[in-house]
Amino acid sequence: MSVLLMRLAGPLQAWGTRSRFVHRHTETAPTKSGVIGMLAAARGLRRTDPLTDLLQLRFGVRVDQPGQIIRDFQVARTLDGRTSMPLTYRHYLSDAVFLAAVSGEQTLLHGLDAALARPHFPIFLGRRSCPPAGVVSLGVHDGDLGDRLRTWPWQAAAWHQREHRRHRTVRLEIQRDAGPDDPVTETMPDAPVSFDPTHRRHAWRSVVRDHTAVENPLARPAIDHDPMDVLEGWTCT
Repeated sequence: MSVLLMRLAGPLQAWGTRSRFVHRHTETAPTKSGVIGMLAAARGLRRTDPLTDLLQLRFGVRVDQPGQIIRDFQVARTLDGRTSMPLTYRHYLSDAVFLAAVSGEQTLLHGLDAALARPHFPIFLGRRSCPPAGVVSLGVHDGDLGDRLRTWPWQAAAWHQREHRRHRTVRLEIQRDAGPDDPVTETMPDAPVSFDPTHRRHAWRSVVRDHTAVENPLARPAIDHDPMDVLEGWTCT
């Protein structure tokens, strides 16, 4: 089995499973529906196109940098400015970084890897107002999806790694599709069936939550107290 790894990072992300009317919520980690939708856009699939081969992919995500949930208020007007739409409340994840993975047939994954490098349609981290920062694809690799999520190097931003420099390893949460023999932690309504705006459908999927410990490349465990440590990385102007 092969695994396509992706680094999902950006100023804002939004991965909703329960948005209704004027409230647009976000989950605290990327959803399977959102990532499959991003891959479909990269391949050039339209919302009405079938998702046949993409629906067979197994999905998992590791929370490398949790970020913070923020709320925004938005309003729209008609072109003539006479009519205002209802005020909407939109929630986002700010400064978050995730390691996402899909596993499946190798030829399909290599095609998705190429599509992410040159996407047919723009790709976003959930909503259209959330473009990714930096390269998304980390390539196709042999191995099990769970093993790759447990052992891949930490993808958090350098400033976040420095904040944890007193620790040689960090404990990160993993959410992945449950296998036949896995103890199911929860179910989520984010398995895409159709993105057709006139007949959008999602199914429930079984999810396993666990944790892994990865090395911090910027670790500097404390031996003696140094009061000047707080000035590390500062420059005088």
